[in-house]
Amino acid sequence: MKPLFLFPMLLLAAMLSAPTVHAKDSGLAYISSEKDHAITMVELKTLAVVGTIPTCKRPRHMQRLRANTQLMVACSDSGRADIIDLASRRSVGSVPLGDDPEVFDLSPDGRTAYVSAEEDGALNVFDLVAKKQVTSVPLGKEPEGVKVAADGKRVYVSSEVANLVHVVDTATLKIVKNIAVGKRPRRFAFSADGSELWVSNELGSSVSVISVRDLAVVATISFEVKGMRADDITPVGLTLSRDGKTMYVGLGRANHVAFVDAATRKTNQLVLVGKRAWGLGLNRDGSRLFVVNGLSDDMTVVDTTSAKALKTLPVGRVPHTVVVDD
Repeated sequence: MKPLFLFPMLLLAAMLSAPTVHAKDSGLAYISSEKDHAITMVELKTLAVVGTIPTCKRPRHMQRLRANTQLMVACSDSGRADIIDLASRRSVGSVPLGDDPEVFDLSPDGRTAYVSAEEDGALNVFDLVAKKQVTSVPLGKEPEGVKVAADGKRVYVSSEVANLVHVVDTATLKIVKNIAVGKRPRRFAFSADGSELWVSNELGSSVSVISVRDLAVVATISFEVKGMRADDITPVGLTLSRDGKTMYVGLGRANHVAFVDAATRKTNQLVLVGKRAWGLGLNRDGSRLFVVNGLSDDMTVVDTTSAKALKTLPVGRVPHTVVVDD
């Protein structure tokens, strides 16, 4: 008989190694609330808040784990991630993530977490099965966004102060290149074919487009909003449409979302949402875009076909990330 203390670790290992299948859909959107230390649940059919899930302190970035039955929530003030079971809607365990974790990404097999450690100026690497840190990769000051390539061979990390994107080889855990981008780079999204990596430049009012093959910036997309200064346009969140034709960009304090044609790199639509449009999420068919507004403590739901806001609803104090489970 195995010791009882091994069961949580064995359960996590089994979950991480499970085939990638979509669990029974909860029909909910989950939004992390930094100041409420909770996750707000919104029913997708009615667009109404239906409850909250208590979690660790200052929950921020979230992702579903590989089997899609659980949600991993990084909590900056707790130095760990909570594991939320989507069926029971409660925390079923935790994983240490070091001091002040904010953004993370997972290896393709779901067994490794790459976590930006802002105060340490490093990328921390964690074995989720063993629940321990593997190593720490020194980077530029204040790393933020983290994105793992689809093949798992590289991880890209933005450095807000150095204005760089660090390219880290996951086999050697060494930096292979530092790419200069715009001012205060934040988050990432890949193009549909994976040949381009888009990074938002919060204080540059722009997005840098990086060639994955050449590891060089091939284009810079600047944003303008009528009646606003460039300093008020602060892009952060990025997500690609389901058909790969449109990149949605949250423009932060400009209180808009930009619809950018991925091929021409031109802005086609601007949609007014709440204050400090930050985190973005899409439903499965791509018909609705969910925009988390950090300064108005709400979320705006946008119809992507008409480029019109459908509803804005309160989702807790200082919402950070939205995960849609439909």
